[in-house]
Amino acid sequence: MTEGNFVDYVKLIVHSGNGGKGSTHLHREKYITKGGPDGGDGGRGGHIILRGNPNLWTLFTFKFKRSFSAGHGEHGSKNRSSGAQGEDVFIDVPLGTLVKNTETGEMITEITEKGEEVVLLEGGLGGRGNWHFKSPTRQTPRYAQPGIKGGELQITLEMKVLADVGLVGFPNAGKSTLLAALTSAKPKIADYEFTTLKPNLGIVQYRDFRSFVMADIPGIIEGAAQGKGLGHYFLRHIERNSVLLYLIPADAKNVKKEFEILRSELQEFNPELLDKNYMIVLSKCDLLDDELKAEYAKEMSESFGDIPHMMISSVSQMGMIELKDKLWTLINEPVD
Repeated sequence: MTEGNFVDYVKLIVHSGNGGKGSTHLHREKYITKGGPDGGDGGRGGHIILRGNPNLWTLFTFKFKRSFSAGHGEHGSKNRSSGAQGEDVFIDVPLGTLVKNTETGEMITEITEKGEEVVLLEGGLGGRGNWHFKSPTRQTPRYAQPGIKGGELQITLEMKVLADVGLVGFPNAGKSTLLAALTSAKPKIADYEFTTLKPNLGIVQYRDFRSFVMADIPGIIEGAAQGKGLGHYFLRHIERNSVLLYLIPADAKNVKKEFEILRSELQEFNPELLDKNYMIVLSKCDLLDDELKAEYAKEMSESFGDIPHMMISSVSQMGMIELKDKLWTLINEPVD
């Protein structure tokens, strides 16, 4: 999925349908001139309904359509016939979509399950026909209720990436290169910081026709948790990944310190992020000779101990198979 197609924040205007009017019809037949009221009820207006769709990965479908209107209820008619209900409008959104009231900023709901449906805005009720108002003292009421008008709501859809593995690291750590090496995704790759400004998603093909989703999260910088750079905008995507893969380049000055800074930023933004399964990977190891590889391997063992860690090179494909094996294990391992 290209960066240009990754839309994760949109504002929409939705209108539910108006309810139909009740009928004021009076029953008439050839030999019945005063048959009394038989006006039917108006149909209710259509609802605006959000629905979780696991086949969607971004909010790109809303890039060119920002307004949705449900159908109006039809008016009641004779013989106590109720008007048809207005057509409901279903808005499909990716799993992991937050829905907020644009005007107040209040959280309305969050769509997390396949097929989950949430009535965002109810249609107006249909008015009651005149036969409801018949009484011994009012046998031919010539009035009925008008339908209730539908509502209007301005909403903001905000998507947090929902993936099995999220790549976490400083800018230019090799995250996009790794994603391109493991998946068919084609993220923008260049030798400068902040090449990636929006998450990229790719599907990693594993053994026995199994697969998992990997997300390339834009690079974090020190101070991101305080909003430095685009800190909060980037960090919120990390919340919706099952496993975090910390990527540290082999040309880093201090591998352990860089990892600690990354962990610190995540903890400050949301302490719950530290509860996720994770592993540490030293990338760009094609830059190292055999002696340096041995030194780095020793340093990582001493620094990280039992924490899953390894060394890879996306360019030379070093460690790619082992990496997929370890990630698959972490994805299917319960969190303590």
